Amino acid sequence: MAYQVLARKYRPLRFADVVGQDHVTRTLQNALEQNRIAHGYIFSGHRGIGKTTIARILASALNCRNTIGSPERPTPEPCLVCDSCLEIRQGNAVDVIEIDAATNRGIDEIRELRDAARYRPARDRFKIYILDEAHQITDAAFNALLKTLEEPPDHIVFMMATTEPENIPQTIRSRCQHFSFHAVKLDDILGQLRKISADEHVLADEAALDLLAEAGDGSMRDALSIMDQAIASAPTVDDKPQLSATEIRDLMGTVPNTVYEELLEHVADGHAAGVITTAGRLLDAGNSPAQIARQFVRYLRNCVVAKIANLTPESPDTELLQISPDERRRAARSSSLFTEEELTRFLQVMLRTFDDLGFRQEQRFHLELGLLKLVHMQRLLPMEQFLSQLPRPVAATQRSTARPALESQRRVQAATPSLAPVTRASLPVQPSVAPAVVSEPLGTSSNIPAPETATVFAPVDSPAAKVSAISLPVMEKNVPAVVAIDALPPAPAPPLLPELMTPEPPLPPPPADPEATEPASEPLQAQPTDVQAATQLQTAAVEALFAAKAHNSAAEQLEESTWTLGEGEVRIQTALSKQLMGTIFRPEVEAIIKGALRDRGVTGVKLVFLPGDSLSKPKTPAKPRSGTAKAKAMEHPTVQAAQRLFNAEVTTVFDLRRD
Repeated sequence: MAYQVLARKYRPLRFADVVGQDHVTRTLQNALEQNRIAHGYIFSGHRGIGKTTIARILASALNCRNTIGSPERPTPEPCLVCDSCLEIRQGNAVDVIEIDAATNRGIDEIRELRDAARYRPARDRFKIYILDEAHQITDAAFNALLKTLEEPPDHIVFMMATTEPENIPQTIRSRCQHFSFHAVKLDDILGQLRKISADEHVLADEAALDLLAEAGDGSMRDALSIMDQAIASAPTVDDKPQLSATEIRDLMGTVPNTVYEELLEHVADGHAAGVITTAGRLLDAGNSPAQIARQFVRYLRNCVVAKIANLTPESPDTELLQISPDERRRAARSSSLFTEEELTRFLQVMLRTFDDLGFRQEQRFHLELGLLKLVHMQRLLPMEQFLSQLPRPVAATQRSTARPALESQRRVQAATPSLAPVTRASLPVQPSVAPAVVSEPLGTSSNIPAPETATVFAPVDSPAAKVSAISLPVMEKNVPAVVAIDALPPAPAPPLLPELMTPEPPLPPPPADPEATEPASEPLQAQPTDVQAATQLQTAAVEALFAAKAHNSAAEQLEESTWTLGEGEVRIQTALSKQLMGTIFRPEVEAIIKGALRDRGVTGVKLVFLPGDSLSKPKTPAKPRSGTAKAKAMEHPTVQAAQRLFNAEVTTVFDLRRD
């Protein structure tokens, strides 16, 4: 007889022989015992875990000649001795048709299957169709099978095995019983490998079997295939093949995890030379960079899980890691060197490195670069720690302090109906002290309503004035404002920053309240515009733009412009045209300029960029010729009213009158 590979030789023939799928085998045996047979089954899951095998066992149990409970068949398991069981096991049963759906996936093949399904089985109880790789059937073919699957004859049973159940249409899945298979656990694979090695008279140590079970990655068939290959290449001792972990690694082209433990120790010590030396030793030994990166990713994943599960070398037991106990202890030792965040970042870097190796020319360089990144990432701070070291935002402090000032302003305003009309102004600040902080009004945006007041805070120990809080209205010009000042010196020092608006002549102060404990508020005197302060603001904005390194053109144009401080705005006269000005002074440039002004203590102002042609004298429109349509339109009272109201100019007139 020809040699049979281990995966076929030890293929289960009974439900009890299937490893790791107890939830499926138990349900199917109960259904057989209760005679609750469905007309359609979907078996989905990982490769090599028993989907097609269980479909064949179920087919044998359905067509077994012996009834359940008889001496020949006391349980729902197939008897394996009748003609039907033997033919199904040999693959030549007439009434059990196994179809490879990867090659027979078209609508014509499914139509033939549908036509043949109308006829009763030749000998057995059921006519059974096993569709392997069923997800490869086309949608049109599934639609052709839909009616037959919904109302099949009582002698038809469909079984579909697939690794991608999501690719099967929902209309098909809703008409079948769906069984989701689990990946086989490491301990179950190890038990099966021990049993097979004993039956095959193979000398295998525990480390070799652990390595074979891990290489299976949850697939019993993959583990048996690798074991078959290892037995063929193993040396013989007393006519018995002997398996060792070293020979299996050489056969699979893998690296022992002790090397990756050594790499992580070098990373923890910040020893870049050790990392490069270890990587060079692996590459010089003939290991491919992609294989090294792939295995390192798996090792880092095990370290992350070990860190999350709080594993220690003394207590390495956990079901989260389907690896041998020795490998669990190794992962626990490596994970103890780093935090969970660091291991997560390491895993992300190596995953990206592994992806890059697929389309890079110099794979060795990219692998070494990825390993060096792990060393340098030790210097990075977590984002939470970086944010915690930042100072408290100024806006939050202003809001918390401004609330009592606003309440005091409302009380004073209610008690004094006649106040001096004062426009928005900045407080004079001595050069020796910090400038006043002006809270920027929320009303500067077009879609946010303006608040009632804007609050200005100045140093309490300022020699210019001892001010607790000054509440100024964020409104139009000539709207009364209330200023609460503890004391004003008789002769204030000249300001560093100019007043942005010139106040109107103040009204006489209101009569003093005899019950008040503090002196009555005096009107705020604004300072005249200072050209030197405008130059200082211009210099600060130019330096900020040059520091950004991405707006040099805007900085050069701003350096050649002329600044004027006016009524709540800063006018910037440029030599650019309108079109070019909009290209250079973009919103991000304006944001940098406002930030520079804010650092100098000027907030809540509007930037007005003027083009180069704005200084030229406006052209007087030519008077239209008498008798023309434009002349008649200009004489119309409605047009004249619109011109006066909107300061408009009529440029083009279309004559729509009929001749």
